[in-house]
Parts: sequence; C-alpha cells; structure tokens
Amino acid sequence: MKSNQFDAIVVGSGISGGWAAKELCEKGLKTLVLERGRDVQHLKDYPTMTSAPWEMPHRNQIPREDKLENPVVNRCYAYKEDTQHFFVKDSEHPYVQEKPFDWVRGYQVGGKSLIWARQTQRWSKYDFEGPGRDGFAVDWPIRYEDVAPWYSYVERFVGISGSYEGLDTLPDGEFLKAWEMNCVEKEIQQRIKAVYDDRDVIIGRCAHLTEPKEVHLQQGRGQCMARNQCYRGCPFGAYFSSNSSTLPTAAKTGNLTIRPDSVVHSLIYDDQKGKVTGVRVVDRVTKESTEYFAAVIFLNASALNTNLILLNSTSKRFPDGLGNDSGILGKYVAFHNYRGVVNANYEGFDDKYYFGRRPTAVMMPNFRNVKKQEMDFMRGYMTFYSAGRAGFGHADAPFGAEFKEANSKPGPWSVYMMMQGETIPKESNHVSLSPDQQDEWGVPLLQINVGYDENDEKILRDFHEQGEEMLTKAGCINIRRGDSKQSPGLDIHEMGGVRMGRDPKTSLLNGFNQMHLAPNVFVTDGACMTSTGTQNPSITYMALTARAVDYAVKEMKKGNIG
Repeated sequence: MKSNQFDAIVVGSGISGGWAAKELCEKGLKTLVLERGRDVQHLKDYPTMTSAPWEMPHRNQIPREDKLENPVVNRCYAYKEDTQHFFVKDSEHPYVQEKPFDWVRGYQVGGKSLIWARQTQRWSKYDFEGPGRDGFAVDWPIRYEDVAPWYSYVERFVGISGSYEGLDTLPDGEFLKAWEMNCVEKEIQQRIKAVYDDRDVIIGRCAHLTEPKEVHLQQGRGQCMARNQCYRGCPFGAYFSSNSSTLPTAAKTGNLTIRPDSVVHSLIYDDQKGKVTGVRVVDRVTKESTEYFAAVIFLNASALNTNLILLNSTSKRFPDGLGNDSGILGKYVAFHNYRGVVNANYEGFDDKYYFGRRPTAVMMPNFRNVKKQEMDFMRGYMTFYSAGRAGFGHADAPFGAEFKEANSKPGPWSVYMMMQGETIPKESNHVSLSPDQQDEWGVPLLQINVGYDENDEKILRDFHEQGEEMLTKAGCINIRRGDSKQSPGLDIHEMGGVRMGRDPKTSLLNGFNQMHLAPNVFVTDGACMTSTGTQNPSITYMALTARAVDYAVKEMKKGNIG
C-alpha cells in the first residue's frame, strides 16, 4: 500500500488531465497520472509526422474493411491512415447507443490533445449568466470574472494566436500574433460589417505558436509552419498538447509518475472513514487489478468516461454512484450542434492566392439571444467561414504540356460556412451503465441516450436562413444549404453529467469543481459543464482545472482535504 500511495491522483492525461498534473506537481505534490491507453511520447511516438502520402501503404486512405468494422470513428474528419493510431477503434471499445451517438475517443498518453481542433475562445459573461437568466439547467456557481485571470494564466503558457477586438461577446485574451484573413475573407468581412450592426467578424483564435515566447521555447516548442498535418503529432510542438507541454513540464519537477495501460474501474469510497481514499485500476494488458491511494483525486477521463467512472463507483453510502444522492449523475448531457453548413462561390480575385494552410477559420460570435431572450428558440450559435481555391490536379486537359499547365493553376474561389450551436442540457439526455454488458476489463458498458430536440432544429433553420442571407449580401453566388444530419457526438464536444451548481440537490460539483459530497474529488473535464455555450470548450477546461488545483492545494494546507 505504501508504494501505491501518492499525494494526488489524476485520472486521464488529455487536455485537462495534463493541466491538473502540471499544476499539482509544480505545487509540490507527488502526483500519479493514470492513463488507460498506451504510452505516447512527444516526437518519439509520432510515426507519420513527416510522411508523404506515397510513403503510406494506402496513400493516406482508410481501407474498406476498416470502414465496415469501425463506422463511428470513420465518420471523424481527422481519422485517416496517418492518424488512425491515435483513435479508438469501435470494435475494440464498444458502447451501447440507445440513440445514435458517435463517441470519438483517443486512448493514449495525451488523449485527444494530440488530435483536437485547437480552437480556443473564452466564454463571455453572457455565457455564464445564460442558464440563470433564461431558466434552463441550473445557474452557474461562477461568473466570467472568476475565471478571467485563469484564462490569462493558461493562455500565456499554451500560446494562443488571436486579434484584440474589444468584444464583450468574445473577450480578448493573452494573444500571440494573429493569423491573417485572405482577400476574399476580408471582402466578405467588410460587406457583412457594412450591413449588420450586431455581427462581428474576426480571425479565429487557436492554440498555435505564431511567434513563440520564452515560456514556449523553454518547453521545447517552436513556430507553427502551417502544414495542416497537426493530427499526426507536431514535430515542432507548435500546437498545444499534453505531450509537448504540460506533461513534460510536470515531469521536470520530479513529482510526476505516469502509469499508462491503467483502466480505471472506480473510485474507492471508505464507508468507515467517510471519504474517497483511492482508485481501482485494471491493467489493460495483464487484466491485473491494483489500487492506488491519494489525499486528492482529479477526474479528467473525458466527459463521458468520467460519468462512467463515477456511476460505477458504488458503496453502501453511495449505491447509485459516487456523490449521487440527487440522482442526477449522468443526466443533463449536452453537446454542440454542427449540422448546418452553407457553401457558395465567389467571383473575382483570380490573381490572388494565400500562404500555407492556416489552422483556423474566420469566426463570428453568437448574435442570437445574447443579452435577452428574443427568438423563438433558446440560446444561439457561433458561425465560422473560410474561403479558398481548390482545383490543383483536377483540370480536364490532354496529356502533355497543356495538361501540366492546366493542373498548375488553382480553381475558382469557394466559401464554406458552418455553425456551432449551443444545445440545452435536458434530463432526458443522459448516460447510464449497462446492467448486463461489460468490457474485457470488467467495467460496465456505457449506455448513451442523447439526441436533438426541436430547439436544435430551430437553431439549424435560423443558421441556414442567416448564413444564406449574409453570403448573399457579401456577394457570393451559387449558395447551397446543407444539413449533415450527423449524430450527436461527432462534434466531440460532449459536456455535462457531473455539472457544477450551487445546490447539492441539483448539481454534483461546487464553484471550484469539487464534489459536494466527496470533497477530495474534483472534476474538471467536460463532465463538469453546466451548459455548453457556443464556443469551443477546451480553453475553459484548462482554466477551470488550474483554478481548481489552486483551490484544492490551499484546502489541503488548511487541513480541509486529506
């Protein structure tokens, strides 16, 4: 037992788990990080990071057999031959879809921080105030002012590129040099701003080092080369990941122990002591069971897996899952609605092109129901668009010099616009444990019952109408609406189930991500979210994690945790 004793345990090594490990280790705590997947080390374990398509057996395509065996992961935009080793195969990790749900997972050290889309926008005050103002979910126990200094703290370390705009709907952060819009994107921006007073069009904010600072160079990271091969693992460390940033920083303290291949079965609640004492683990390879012990535990296993672990953490005191006296554990799961797209063409600018493969799009903060309820639906959506020229290598011409000349020229300009809609947390959107099916490690399969509702359909219709109208006024032609009809989950932004709140009767966590009824357990991944906002969520997870660790360590020193 002594050899398995630590000051802190972190379950999961992804974006929030890596931050928990860094902060705990830097504050002097001997910290164990449990990761259910294999070990992946920066650079060493990025086998395709510099590979050309012709160096891959299937020219970076997925074989038909894999598509048939693993239909869910094959629907993910980032899953290809060069990245497949960072994704979970459906056939190896089953779950129960009570409603269609595409659960995209990455089980390895670093988790999905190796394959995330890297878009990082702060929440505004309106996002934290929304549930309380509009009467859905429960009121957030925190406000923007509580998180703002922690946004700044993590942004400086991560490295966020962006422009300073002074918008109250999308607060500025600590930015590196922003990426640039191309000529057509600027033209659309100017035309939209000339017509609409309530719509701000700005360049995206993303976790890419455009101009590395000393804090990034000390991490061994370098400048982004705009290659658009990020999901392979970046040889420059130019985008933020646990593997290139937080975990190496934690390791430098001498306080970090990482144990890969550790499937967390449940948390151990000691009924006599009246507290959580540790974690039950099943070795992924040997299936051997082990227990680890610590004074404080951070759950960062990813939103749905954190729900699973807590639901499976039963005891005499908590027969329905750890801290679940309220019965709401696993409920009020939400996500982002990505179904709507609008495509168009743009005439002119035939003598213009752009540099590289920029890792972010142009974005527009939500303009619906921001300060008050004004539509026939609740909440709203962010809008993203980009313009580009394709056509290289696809011209129809006779072989020879004419063919070479024709295929050396880009095609006409096209425009792609998409939505990122907020969904309303509902009790009916929930996860639970299968009563009769287990995985090979003896853990019950997760049953997922999450779907769209009429509010989501209304938001989709509004996006289509407004998107088409904006592109029309911006001078686009051949405008086409699209509905991917994709299942929830493919957004990879699932949130909730272990939400924050003010009252233990209606929430699982307090304003510091601490479990109301198990005070030495903290949840700072997507499971903690009370609502989803319209922004990409990862920078908020990071800020909440750093804030929660600061609080937890102070409480330990006071003797309130331990």
